[in-house]
Amino acid sequence: MRGTPKGRQLDRQALEEIIQLVGREAPRRDHLIEHLHLIQDRYGHLSARHLRALSDHHGIGQAEVFEVASFYHHFDIVKESDIAPPALTIRVCDSLSCALAGADRLADSLDTLFDSSAVRIQRVSCVGRCAAAPVVVVGQNPVEQATPDSVNATVASGRTACPIPLAAGLDAYREMGGYKGLARVRSGEMRIDAMIQILSDAGLRGLGGAGFPAGRKWQSVRSYPAPRLMTVNGDEGEPGTFKDRWHLERDPHRFLEGMLIAAHAVEAERVYVYMRDEYPGVLALLRAEIAALEAAGLVAPGYVELRRGAGAYICGEESAMIESIEGKRGLPRQRPPYIAEIGLFGRPTLNHNVETLFWLRDILEKGAQWFAGQGVNGTNGLRSWSVSGRVRNPGVIVAPAGITARGLITRAGGMAEEHTFKAYLPGGASGGILPAALADLPLDFGTLAEHGCFVGSHAVVILSDKDDMAEVARNLMRFFRHESCGQCTPCRVGTEKAHRLMEAPRWDGALLKELAAVMMDSSICGLGQAAPNPVLSVLRHFPKEVGS
Repeated sequence: MRGTPKGRQLDRQALEEIIQLVGREAPRRDHLIEHLHLIQDRYGHLSARHLRALSDHHGIGQAEVFEVASFYHHFDIVKESDIAPPALTIRVCDSLSCALAGADRLADSLDTLFDSSAVRIQRVSCVGRCAAAPVVVVGQNPVEQATPDSVNATVASGRTACPIPLAAGLDAYREMGGYKGLARVRSGEMRIDAMIQILSDAGLRGLGGAGFPAGRKWQSVRSYPAPRLMTVNGDEGEPGTFKDRWHLERDPHRFLEGMLIAAHAVEAERVYVYMRDEYPGVLALLRAEIAALEAAGLVAPGYVELRRGAGAYICGEESAMIESIEGKRGLPRQRPPYIAEIGLFGRPTLNHNVETLFWLRDILEKGAQWFAGQGVNGTNGLRSWSVSGRVRNPGVIVAPAGITARGLITRAGGMAEEHTFKAYLPGGASGGILPAALADLPLDFGTLAEHGCFVGSHAVVILSDKDDMAEVARNLMRFFRHESCGQCTPCRVGTEKAHRLMEAPRWDGALLKELAAVMMDSSICGLGQAAPNPVLSVLRHFPKEVGS
């Protein structure tokens, strides 16, 4: 007589429930994360029985399903002996801009306000709404400038879904001349080599952080044999960054048209848009507007695939994002080869940030010199600056490249009342920290290198005389420690060790600098390489505040 096989057994009822969610057809391996989202959304967690059934339906090992599900912060795995999380989760952003606005006190208040058996309070990394700090997300509904009373009112109202932004739709966009540029490109009226030259003359660069020239990127991808693909990185998880969300919530088709022009330029067979899960309103908006493009015959059905992140900052790194699109853990790849040669599904891949594509239509319509001439202090182009922290009117400021931090503060209405300018982050958590004495430096790619800083995603957080620089740096290192993917030892261990050393009232500057050198020299990707920047900045510019 045959015995019972070892291991977790398949629950036929669970399998039927999975099939009802994802369909009976043989699933694609790269849809694994999308299917995990369907289960999480339907049941509020990932039970062991459902993970086992999903493994069977996909025809892959349970361990593989578990390692993917456990990698991402937005999936709640519940084993047989575990208790499922409460029906409602309230996420309190504790990244720097929200921390400055009192997120810790707010989280403590919410802990006492709600019954933990009915409501779960989680402290989470940046949710991309830094201009309205502190921000709390009730279910999927963001509550900006949150207070215990406003959060309680939102819970009582039952409004847990994120509203869809009231953006300009396809008809309105076309009335304003939208998609005429795409038609010129597709008809051959505007040649691809001419477009590449225009982008190069304009100085358009990747505006997600790396700043690689867009025209050169197109040339590189086109140099490799077809078939080719395109990806869009909408995973702007850098603390202090919210410009992509701001643009998409207002004018999504300007981005979509730029995306389709770029895809045509490299003859991409398909486009994959990877959008962070913290933007459910944007995800719903893009689903609707992509469907409108299909209905209008501007794209073939299925040509644009919208993929949903799952709460992992590391997936903002392009190769980690590609791994995630393929349904895997978001682990950065060793380079070379670069994704222009071997990218998504092993094909040459063009990857762009949302804002880079947003400017494409204007550049092609108005010419290279229009865009290039916008810069100041010897720089080229326009930038969307996410400005938050101790300013009177935080928000997205569209301003020339090369503007100074002092200039951005002026455009943001000046310093907040009773706050004196002390320091600023020129490029989010990873861009370092500069003192107010250096607030007249032009902000652009490469201009801050001698000071150990960079503009990155153009997220500028303003600090004041009421801010403890040691605590600011600890907040940033805590973020990196939490978000390290764990693949390489220098980053995994280094961020944890650095944070522990930084908790001391007097920092061991020599040891922290030695640790920083190891992390910067030997980490696989930019997370570990840039994580020491806030530490080194404080040691360099504010040594008295850390006893160094």
